[in-house]
Amino acid sequence: MAPNHMNSTILLVDDNAIQAATRRAILERTGCRVSTAPDGQSALDILFDSVNDSSRTVRLIVTDHLMPGMNGPELVREVRRQGFNMPIIVLSGLPDADSAYEDLDISFRLKPFAPDSLIALARQLLRECMPRTA
Repeated sequence: MAPNHMNSTILLVDDNAIQAATRRAILERTGCRVSTAPDGQSALDILFDSVNDSSRTVRLIVTDHLMPGMNGPELVREVRRQGFNMPIIVLSGLPDADSAYEDLDISFRLKPFAPDSLIALARQLLRECMPRTA
């Protein structure tokens, strides 16, 4: 049985409402809360708000690569610039898009990406970033 991460939040960033709703339902199977943002700026707002609410700490970001306004690389650069070091999964239909994330410490996956694989990757990254207790 997977660990319960209900005090953790996955931040899902996708401008396509149908894909966001589908991925949200998939990611909720990790046992985490899932907050969604339709764009990069909204994602940053959620991330900053979560700093002051330990019950909604963002432990993982899952973002699309291509979005209007702030695209995936810009969002990831800003997240890292602000000092956030949580794992980030970038999903894209463009095979060479991963080159835009060089030195940004992300997990890049090509769409379509199987739901069970997304859940497994999210759980793995969450386990790796969870604080250890004695």
